[in-house]
Amino acid sequence: MKKTLMYPLMVIIASSCYGVLSTIIKVAMNHGFTSEEAVTSQYMIGCGLAFLLFILTQRQLPRLNKSGWITVIGAGLFTGTTGIVYGQSLNYLPASLAVVMLFQFTWIGLFLDCALKKRMPTRTELVSLLFLFSGTILAAGVLDVDLSGIAWQGWAFGLAAACSFACFVQFNSRPAEGITTTARVMVMSLVALTLISIFLTPEIAWNGRLFGDGLWVYGVALGVLGILLPIYLFSIAVPKVGGALASILSAMELPVAITVSVLVLNEAITVLQIFGIVIVLIGMMLPTLLSLRKQQRAQPQ
Repeated sequence: MKKTLMYPLMVIIASSCYGVLSTIIKVAMNHGFTSEEAVTSQYMIGCGLAFLLFILTQRQLPRLNKSGWITVIGAGLFTGTTGIVYGQSLNYLPASLAVVMLFQFTWIGLFLDCALKKRMPTRTELVSLLFLFSGTILAAGVLDVDLSGIAWQGWAFGLAAACSFACFVQFNSRPAEGITTTARVMVMSLVALTLISIFLTPEIAWNGRLFGDGLWVYGVALGVLGILLPIYLFSIAVPKVGGALASILSAMELPVAITVSVLVLNEAITVLQIFGIVIVLIGMMLPTLLSLRKQQRAQPQ
């Protein structure tokens, strides 16, 4: 039972790390930095930490076949694209609605997993999605948002972010022979940094913003919680729990994001949002709890 719970718990911790990122970025913005600078610092320092960890702990380079390289590079690319397109969606959508759009990755990830494995979703998975979808709408406060006048680009970027994160989970669900978890994190973060540097603000590395103006403080926090720790945990746990369940468990990001914003940024929270968070937690835990119950019934008395 301990092993059964360990891997889902890793996915929950990893997604919780992602939930803290938006608050850290907002704090950085309150201190004069742009969101693009904060995100770029996240990938620069996160990649640097991953490379340092690789140098200190590994003695050989990864030896991957073609399929393994596609898996690791693909995961790195979708790590970077998620950050880029989600940031773009915030230019058009209210924050609460952007969160709702991002969390469409739960059903997208489930149906993508079903398509790849040529199976139908189980009744438990569908019930969990119903809880997650309804709870997300309530928790994000989207019922109080005026949807009139929102540009189509916002919907497009929001849906692209959801699709990108769902693909990231799917690539991470594939095992890759010939590479350690530490090396996998290093390669993924390097690929993501390369992509981020093309579209965001790589000039912070030489114009004094990163180290001279103190952006590195936020970069360290973002790098650890947005690159090193979650990718490390995802790389270990997602191949064990599968892409479908990982997509559902990753919904933990939403209640964490709302809770941290209330505690750190003093944002208001309503009773309806608290109710929504509870519904999200129920939907997230349902598959694991039912799986444990099934295993207990199957064990001989």
